[in-house]
Amino acid sequence: MIAPSPSRSEPLRVLILGGTGEARDLATVLAGRPEFTLSLSLAGRTRNPLDLPGAVRSGGFGGADGLAAHLREARIDALIDATHPFAAIISANAARAAERASVPLLALARPCWEQMPGDRWTPAADIPEAVARLGVTPRQVLVALGRNEVRALEAAPQHHYLVRSIDPVEPPLAVPDARYITARGPFPHEDERTLLITNRIDAVLSKNSGGPATYGKIAAARELGIEVVMVQRPPRPKVETVGSVAEVIVWLERLAHQRPPLRRGV
Repeated sequence: MIAPSPSRSEPLRVLILGGTGEARDLATVLAGRPEFTLSLSLAGRTRNPLDLPGAVRSGGFGGADGLAAHLREARIDALIDATHPFAAIISANAARAAERASVPLLALARPCWEQMPGDRWTPAADIPEAVARLGVTPRQVLVALGRNEVRALEAAPQHHYLVRSIDPVEPPLAVPDARYITARGPFPHEDERTLLITNRIDAVLSKNSGGPATYGKIAAARELGIEVVMVQRPPRPKVETVGSVAEVIVWLERLAHQRPPLRRGV
């Protein structure tokens, strides 16, 4: 019998949740690193997501229990929650699943936008409250929400809506005046300024998503003195959280180095 001898550890199996820009950036970095095996999960809300490296699945796992089962069955070593800041249910499920499956979890959350001098922000706890805060007087409103969230606008049919979303809003909203733009960011500041002026926008309805890709409308609204009704982020689980892809890489490298080498006997 030959005594077992240490050998190189197998790649760290990493599952990334989310189709955000940060998730794509992280996946691109990890795909070029042989010490990691990468898989990604998308919620499936965007019809035509951008191409992503690694094994990609769409449609979720069936809640926390389903995700926990997948973590165990796929022998996932690390779970990264890089979902959208407003994906509160997915983040909660990730935290519960990671605990049940005893898998290390790290959240990657881009920083919030911070109100600056000159900003005219009206905060709202959720989208229905934000729609109500537009007031009763008809306004020209740029709506920057997901297509699955804009039905709340039907509670305030007096406004004139310019709705921008990645995918078409189908069926159209049941309001007298709504126009639609299908577009994917980033949206440069000058383009956003032109959009606001050309359409005589006097209110912007936005979630505090953070990040540079969609900040142009916020900066343009500040410059033009336009009110922004800003939906605040929902609470997130109390898990270890970082704000950049670089910090995730450091965390994963530390986790990989902590793993004992595989030992094979003959």
